[in-house]
Amino acid sequence: MYTVLDILNTLEVNQVEECVFEASSFHTPWGRVYGGQVLAQALQAAYKTIPEDRFCHSLHGYFILGGKYDIPIRYEVDKIRNGGSFTTRRIVAKQGDNAIFNMSASFSKNRDGFEHQFDIPESVEEPDNLITDKEYNLRYKDSHPEIYAWTNRFIWPIEMKRHKHTDLVNPQNGEAKRSIWTKIKGEVPNGIRKQHILLTFISDYNIMSTGIMPHRKDFSFQEYFMTSLDHAMWFHRDFDLNDWVLYDLDSPSTFGGRTLGRGTYFDRNGRLIASVAQEGLIVKRRK
Repeated sequence: MYTVLDILNTLEVNQVEECVFEASSFHTPWGRVYGGQVLAQALQAAYKTIPEDRFCHSLHGYFILGGKYDIPIRYEVDKIRNGGSFTTRRIVAKQGDNAIFNMSASFSKNRDGFEHQFDIPESVEEPDNLITDKEYNLRYKDSHPEIYAWTNRFIWPIEMKRHKHTDLVNPQNGEAKRSIWTKIKGEVPNGIRKQHILLTFISDYNIMSTGIMPHRKDFSFQEYFMTSLDHAMWFHRDFDLNDWVLYDLDSPSTFGGRTLGRGTYFDRNGRLIASVAQEGLIVKRRK
């Protein structure tokens, strides 16, 4: 099992040239680099070139090729603009001569202005009243040991609590909406940059699979291939990942092998802290 320190160490990037950084990867059971890792490392590389008084307010990334976890990833940062109000960076992630990912990110300062936000969903229970995914999956330990082993094949130090769990033995089709309380197990360092990097890292979880919810009876990982195509994120307010945050998710459309996922993050005080959008690919595997 990984610790918070393991995640932070892996998400760190080492400078090898001016505006060029290198990083290693987690060894995942699905054989490719986890998308949230590349997103977070690209943001980390960009932050290395940004003045201390600025923070990321938006990022937009495209996954080009599946990364190999046993080859270092090189992040090349292009200082597109150093403006008085906004700083812009373009980041390309490469393995060998191949670009596997590219991202644009914008950085700024908070300024005085109007303020409003959507409210946290009223129907969502407090995390203290819910059980974790790990606790729920114990029901499969004796009756379906192969399913239980699958749920524990790769363990991040991340707890998740959801209002409604998916029955992994008899899956049922449902609405393409769900809300998941998320908390990192272990102490999260202070500082908005580390908080941004860690939230970016975990934001790739659950968003694309929300598009599977209306098709659970027909879906299986043996028959279908899934991968992220792009990922966008907007940071609205400061937050603290030492406490639970709610990931409120929906998928308004799935068509042509592509599914769109949307998510909003709220803290326990009901403050809207970030928004996420992602398109993913879900297609039948070639025989």
